[in-house]
Amino acid sequence: MEKHYTNGEVTIIWKPDLCIHSANCIRGLPDVFNNRARPWITPEGAETNAIIEQVKKCPSGALSYTMNDATTSSDNKPEPENLTAAAKLTGLANGPLLVEGSFEYYNAKGELIATKGKAFLCRCGQSSNKPFCDSSHKKVGFQAE
Repeated sequence: MEKHYTNGEVTIIWKPDLCIHSANCIRGLPDVFNNRARPWITPEGAETNAIIEQVKKCPSGALSYTMNDATTSSDNKPEPENLTAAAKLTGLANGPLLVEGSFEYYNAKGELIATKGKAFLCRCGQSSNKPFCDSSHKKVGFQAE
């Protein structure tokens, strides 16, 4: 699932299944990203360039954008030359498993879910968005071995 929010110039695309709730967007541009409001994304709250710069800082790739004139877009995928690189997996301290590089994730039904240049996978077993991290590890005090 993905949701789209536009100010007429740029459309912000949010894929909640990839969101790890780092709150970078909320801290970085609270006039656009406010998890206490509905809708929680209001692109009218800032200039387009500020929105683009904040979206680029999304660590999970849950936020991306497209320009409505269709000349520029960001889908948070790696540059083409990186698509042939092997995936790199890194266990983050007391947190999720970071997967970077070229990979494909298929669910149990055989549906392609992610081909992102990076994803955060749950290691604590408590995520309500498995296999993706939703930051539940913080609530349960997960300690990695």
